[in-house]
Amino acid sequence: MDVVFMGTPDFAATILEELANHHTVRAVYTRPDAVRGRGKELAPSPVKEMALRYGLEVRTPRTLRDADVQRELAALEPDVVVVAAYGAILPKEVLDIPRLGCVNVHASLLPRWRGAAPVERAILAGDEEAGVCVMRMEEGLDTGDYCVCRSVEIGDRGAVQLTDELANLGAHALLTALAHLEAGEVDWIAQDEALVTYAHKIEKGELFLDPAAPALDSARRVQASSKAHPARCEVAGKRVTVFEAWDASREDADGLPAPDVRPGFVAFVHKRLYLGCADGALELGQVQPDGKQPMDARAFAAGLQNVKSGNLEWGRLHG
Repeated sequence: MDVVFMGTPDFAATILEELANHHTVRAVYTRPDAVRGRGKELAPSPVKEMALRYGLEVRTPRTLRDADVQRELAALEPDVVVVAAYGAILPKEVLDIPRLGCVNVHASLLPRWRGAAPVERAILAGDEEAGVCVMRMEEGLDTGDYCVCRSVEIGDRGAVQLTDELANLGAHALLTALAHLEAGEVDWIAQDEALVTYAHKIEKGELFLDPAAPALDSARRVQASSKAHPARCEVAGKRVTVFEAWDASREDADGLPAPDVRPGFVAFVHKRLYLGCADGALELGQVQPDGKQPMDARAFAAGLQNVKSGNLEWGRLHG
């Protein structure tokens, strides 16, 4: 089929790569080059990089509501438009262009987690499963019928790993959906509005750790974190990013009892570093103090004076 693809982040780039190996991609739409990470220079999106690698035409309109942009898209005469984390709303004029419609590869098990941050919200809510669905697009936000879904257990997977797995699952789900769509044999399933939840975007600092929160909530914040939204806190006056952490009430491999740590204080017990939370302790795994390389918590604790005294404090960062 002749396909136009729209997407921006790594999740979408993985899907584009698989799509380009099986269908004719007439053009790729992605968000304009932007400052990404800590640098000040403009950088292309992962989708743009993937498209250029495959020699595909790339278009970066700032809006799809412009009549000229819509005419240029219509001139491609796509059979279908495929969207994956594009980052912009498709107006009705665009939705009406392809003869087989527009489909979206959405990283959730619809109707759960419509919206911007489905993977992170699934982790934060303690969902047992995450997934990806191929959905028929309409004017509402993720409201369309879906046809093919794939799921995976969340377990201890972090947001980055989970998103990568869902991208691969979504790519293969998309190929299945396109085959059914081309054959006119799609079984569309309407979403149950009574089961809808919204995955609002992760706000700046939302995943920062807080002594007033339960240990399990803090552990989930770490699991849901990424470079864009890190889990951070201050330990004994040192600002750190936390990459791995566990609710210490869980039984560990050594069968050691969870230490009794006051909320807001630090404990170093059996060569393990714990942060006292509202209802127990959070054990740290890998951390990165500002200005240093990532290290395990034991190595970090070695640089804390009087770490065994039980008087060191930790707290939430602000800003």
